[in-house]
Amino acid sequence: MRRNNNRLAAAVAVAALAGGGAGATAVTLTHGSSHDAEQAAVATPSVSNVASSALSVGQIAKADTPSVVEIDATEAAPDSPFPGGSQSSKALGTGFVYDAKGDIVTNQHVVSGSTSVTVKFSDGSTYKGTVVGTDPSTDLAVVRVNAPASKLVPLSLADSSQVAVGDGVVAIGNPFGLDGTVTSGIVSALNREITAPDDSPIEGAIQTDAAINHGNSGGPLLDLHGNVIGVTSQIQSDSGGNDGVGFAIPSNTVRSIVSQLVATGKAQHALLGVQVRTAGSGVGVSQVSSGSAADSAGLQAGDVITAVDGTTVASAEKLRALIAGHKPGDRITLTILRSGSTKSLTATLGSK
Repeated sequence: MRRNNNRLAAAVAVAALAGGGAGATAVTLTHGSSHDAEQAAVATPSVSNVASSALSVGQIAKADTPSVVEIDATEAAPDSPFPGGSQSSKALGTGFVYDAKGDIVTNQHVVSGSTSVTVKFSDGSTYKGTVVGTDPSTDLAVVRVNAPASKLVPLSLADSSQVAVGDGVVAIGNPFGLDGTVTSGIVSALNREITAPDDSPIEGAIQTDAAINHGNSGGPLLDLHGNVIGVTSQIQSDSGGNDGVGFAIPSNTVRSIVSQLVATGKAQHALLGVQVRTAGSGVGVSQVSSGSAADSAGLQAGDVITAVDGTTVASAEKLRALIAGHKPGDRITLTILRSGSTKSLTATLGSK
């Protein structure tokens, strides 16, 4: 079988890495406990609290840590006829302040099935959280807290399409319940494809060597300006611990999905309506769905898409990631090659 280096497969808890090395697994990053047993659980704001110029890791930690929270989710176990058999389980993850209304971004797998959620800030104060909405197709969720305005300092979302391999990054989270842990590294690769809790592909995942472990789920992956470029969600590991290969959901996907969850509690996914393949000069269109956004825009089989809104597209994975960063109804400009000529088409994205 041909190895696909961009595709990772993860079931709700742990599953084999598609095309990976022997024994390697993709693991979600919630830190769970059920009384005495610890186990791995099924793991657009513009305000920024950091400067626009590059900062040191220490400066980023000082500025952003107060906006990073611990998420403790409790799930009631099914009734059992045996004494002591009906015990609740807990999952611990991370989140960050998204807006001044009290909306917190985290992973869907952190709060999935929870009956109660507690949000703890870096100063130790805790508040009851209410799950506003979840999207198992992107593993994103929003929890809302009624906390003082002084604690609700949003982190700014960067443009993940501008992230480059080798860029420095910082992760803040609660691995194994160790609050406010800060690690750093680089962007190791881009446009990885990881698998969501409902088995949907999450396009454009950012790979990093910054140390992340169970409990980091839902935490921010930050650039050196202190802005969020992704939400840490999975690791590839033989041992179940950090092996230097972690993955974050890109911030453009976060922006699109979370804005919908905040507004309606649900998320729809943008659809262009094409079948594509990577071509030498861009992405070749092999089929256009009748009545789709691509069809209405005039895209044809045989066209080669070279850019979306001015961003160069060199692979099918890149195109899918760019579309995933939008929501239904968004208008995008496609730059295409057709019969040796360059053309621009405007498409209004549909809903998947």
